[in-house]
Amino acid sequence: MKIDYHVHLEEGPYSFRWLERTSQAITSFYSPAGLEKGSKDFVMWQVDMLKNRLDGGCFGNEWLDLYLQQAKQLGLKEVGIVDHLYRFKETRNFFVKNMILDLKDPIGKLQADWLDKVMTEEIDDFTETILQAKEKWSREGVELKLGVEADFFIGCEDELATLLSDHPWDFVIGSVHFVDGWGFDNPQTADVFKTVDLKDLYERFFITVEKAIRSGLFDFIAHLDNLKVFNFKVKDEGFNQIWYERIANALVETNTATEVNAGLYYRYPVKEMCPGPAFLNVLVERGVEFTVSSDSHFPDDLGRYTVQNAEMLKGLGVEKLVAFDQRVKKYHPL
Repeated sequence: MKIDYHVHLEEGPYSFRWLERTSQAITSFYSPAGLEKGSKDFVMWQVDMLKNRLDGGCFGNEWLDLYLQQAKQLGLKEVGIVDHLYRFKETRNFFVKNMILDLKDPIGKLQADWLDKVMTEEIDDFTETILQAKEKWSREGVELKLGVEADFFIGCEDELATLLSDHPWDFVIGSVHFVDGWGFDNPQTADVFKTVDLKDLYERFFITVEKAIRSGLFDFIAHLDNLKVFNFKVKDEGFNQIWYERIANALVETNTATEVNAGLYYRYPVKEMCPGPAFLNVLVERGVEFTVSSDSHFPDDLGRYTVQNAEMLKGLGVEKLVAFDQRVKKYHPL
């Protein structure tokens, strides 16, 4: 069965680049007949479409329908749509206490500005949108699942559990995007990698990932080695092997799944799947369970490389993909 279990509807920060990418997504599904790209009339049509998109909001039915259209075109039978926890206003205190946000610090100033620009929505608006769309998607032959991607910070497990409670999630993804309050996947702060001991940085990152797995809060853990986002990697294979095995053992011992995530492959400089080949081999050998995901943030990216990655897992001996319904595992044979 073709599935994609990590799909986003939107994420800022909002900019001309974001508008351009949104326009690209819309025009990949339909363009007005008789209007030539690059013409004034075509641009006016694009402006009207973007205004409708913004007026409808990131949880608007027309925008969500493009995801359904893409899923049907690709023959996907199950799609898990999530939003980042940091998109929701109700979670502000959780991120304020765990991020570098000091306005006197260059990184803090950048991150404070970023948080203000992406934290624009409310949890109930998101959950209600997906719940209401489930029946329509099912009629069209695609099962829609409601998820959330939650950042993990050591020592804040109880607070995170409270934030995640009382919502009808089908699955909860755990992820690590911050090390000591620094959001390492932000291109504006990528130079930090050049100033730190990479082995020490990776150790702190993997410690956080391992604790996230053992927290019991998550159904699967996202992009296990996304610290490589800008292609800064530890060359010590012995060091890497130790951590690959520790992470694999934690996943197996806690019965927690992970994913093969294509996001870094087609959107970031490293141009590699998560996890990378050596890491993946260790996970497979230890019997870790997998799902597959595009990590798309626009409808035209939904499903990217999910079929290829499922076939790759099958070739490595994986017999089934994991999926979820109301936080209960189910399996699809490969």
